[in-house]
Amino acid sequence: MSTEDGQHLRLLEALLFASRAPVPVRELAARFPEGAEVEGLLTKLADIYANRGVNLVKRGGTWAFRTAPDLAAHLAGERVSVRKLSRAAVETLAIVAYHQPVTRSEIEEIRGVGLSKGTLDILFEAGWVRPRGRRRTPGRPVMWATTDAFLDHFGLESLDELPGVDELKAAGLLDTGPVVADVRALSNQALPGIDDGNEGGEGDGDGDGEGDEDDRDGEGDEGEDGEDDAVGLGPDAPR
Repeated sequence: MSTEDGQHLRLLEALLFASRAPVPVRELAARFPEGAEVEGLLTKLADIYANRGVNLVKRGGTWAFRTAPDLAAHLAGERVSVRKLSRAAVETLAIVAYHQPVTRSEIEEIRGVGLSKGTLDILFEAGWVRPRGRRRTPGRPVMWATTDAFLDHFGLESLDELPGVDELKAAGLLDTGPVVADVRALSNQALPGIDDGNEGGEGDGDGDGEGDEDDRDGEGDEGEDGEDDAVGLGPDAPR
């Protein structure tokens, strides 16, 4: 390794260590002289940290230092989780992950029920989904896809690592209802500082005369009609 490569590795290490979030390759490349092989340097640095307490990992198009998986048990702590995704949000996230890019109406068709306007808001505010252009159909509906933050949160390098149908069946996570995969494990993931206010059921807040889904868990909040009003994005409109 040349002296220049060694200096570049030190700079790359410092940039990644100082970052509070996974860093896109293009942002790293902007800190290096033109012609520097940043991808190759990242691979070398990942090899250097492969057997250490922290590893350099790739999350989609970003890179970050993360604690070695085999040390997780020694670092585990307990904390109270008071806010969780509703069943509707879990199902929506699973549909976006497996069918992206997907529109709001397509999500509703797969779930078999209407989608509250606040559900996509929750996932958007959590940084797990994002608008990904518009479909070239009448109305030009917004398409939704997952983000690199989604991959990072669930420890995936790419969407190719999402479990398949057989794995979901073996884990008992495949729902027999209208949703292709009800990934119940995701419902245990807390969203700090975010409360969808819609854990029990989803109300009809769009004034279109069509009611949204009933509470399929039977745990809706108490009210005159058993539904909540959700305020959020309009149909197929990005924030």
